[in-house]
Amino acid sequence: MQFLSGVSSSSTHRVLVTGACGFAGSQIIRHLVDSGWTVLGMDNFCRPGAEINRLPLQRLGVRLFHGDVRQPSDFECLPDVDWLIDAAANPSVLAGLDGRTSSRQLLENNLVGTLNMLEFCRARNAGFLMLSTSRVYSVDALRQIPLTPDGQRFRVDRAANHPGVADTGITEAFSTQAPLSLYGTSKLCSEQLALEYHAAFGFPVWINRCGVLAGPGQFGRPDQGIVAYWIHSWSEKRPLRYLGFGGDGLQVRDALHPQDLARLLVQQMQAGSGSPSQPRLCHVSGGLLNSFSLAELSAWCRDRFPGRPDPVRDGADRAMDVAWLILDSDLAHRTWNWAPQISRAELFEGIAAHADAHPDWISLSAA
Repeated sequence: MQFLSGVSSSSTHRVLVTGACGFAGSQIIRHLVDSGWTVLGMDNFCRPGAEINRLPLQRLGVRLFHGDVRQPSDFECLPDVDWLIDAAANPSVLAGLDGRTSSRQLLENNLVGTLNMLEFCRARNAGFLMLSTSRVYSVDALRQIPLTPDGQRFRVDRAANHPGVADTGITEAFSTQAPLSLYGTSKLCSEQLALEYHAAFGFPVWINRCGVLAGPGQFGRPDQGIVAYWIHSWSEKRPLRYLGFGGDGLQVRDALHPQDLARLLVQQMQAGSGSPSQPRLCHVSGGLLNSFSLAELSAWCRDRFPGRPDPVRDGADRAMDVAWLILDSDLAHRTWNWAPQISRAELFEGIAAHADAHPDWISLSAA
């Protein structure tokens, strides 16, 4: 097969999505199927809740393979595809530190898994699209961003003119100096490895550093999927805590629905190899307009699900937490004319409606 810089007909192309039955993978697959692509999926079904997505994806005509990205042999019998979308990472910033996952397991999944996927792409001459993360940035540098409390959130003190921080968030030029977390390091190394494979073997590679992914059906936990976890916990009247940074819930993130990410992935696949001037790596995030603090999220939940106690204030710090992290996606806008279309309000309400329909979701998906 050949990769062209122009737009190709999606009807003739097959896409393999790893981590297919996770939240991001399953949402991306639904968008691709709706857009006319032929989709294959691979998952090891180790995540609680992943089985929920198996039958719905199969009903869409997706051929699913039970496989683990850590095992090279699990790729050997897969059919040829034109593109591989990597949505199979362990996405927790506490992975390898919290006793649930060992550091070796984390690196085998996120880094060795990337190596195996890249080798598959090299052997099949397939393009590679990587879902990376905002947590590739230096924890120390993020903690040095000057912040001031402003109502229910922290805001950046713009008078300080901190390197790599724009009015709308941090840029791709922000420091990646260690420490990042073991998770962040595994993703940063994977990015570099993918770019090296692109340079050495010539197949297309596009890397997307994503903000916080959120939406209905997400398997939320305190260390990942925080928006879904918070809204479902509020709906189910489960205890919640504001951890660290004074215990007031002023810490800020941005939220992005995977359907918005999927629109960009389609553009990147249609671009094929692209042009030498196109950046291989960019931010894909909800940005400033879709940003929120935990206090603001709680205020929204208080109106949507009245009649439960507010979260407990707990000033105890947690390893690798940062108080403010919004990604600036201007490069993606300039390169791909991309911007998120699903608003913060739509994200929150979609999750809340899912919570209404699934009142036991936390126990089902966050074991």
